[in-house]
Amino acid sequence: QVQLVESGGGLVQPGGSLGLSCIASGSIFRINVMGWYRQAPGKQRELVATISSGGGSIYADSVKGRFTISRDNAKKTVYLQLNSLKPEDTAVYYCNLHWVGSDPASGYWGQGTQVTVSS
Repeated sequence: QVQLVESGGGLVQPGGSLGLSCIASGSIFRINVMGWYRQAPGKQRELVATISSGGGSIYADSVKGRFTISRDNAKKTVYLQLNSLKPEDTAVYYCNLHWVGSDPASGYWGQGTQVTVSS
């Protein structure tokens, strides 16, 4: 079984920055994809960014140039640096881990961490 624990959410003013972390534990195949998804009230969960164990990353268009995803394979940790935050970035951010080639929805999810961007 795999467990994911997120940390780092909070309240920030527009234009501000936050850093999120997600630590994985349990039986994890070396080749995997970790990432972040978010869900705002009344909206569907959406991709923010993912990064493979080899380092390849994908970003949603809405966060390109503002958010940066990275990972430390030895620590089984994925990070998301959120810069130039906008009110529309307000959401619960979920960490995800899935095996390469599989549907992210069928993978493992963290409990979520709230990010609120407001003045």
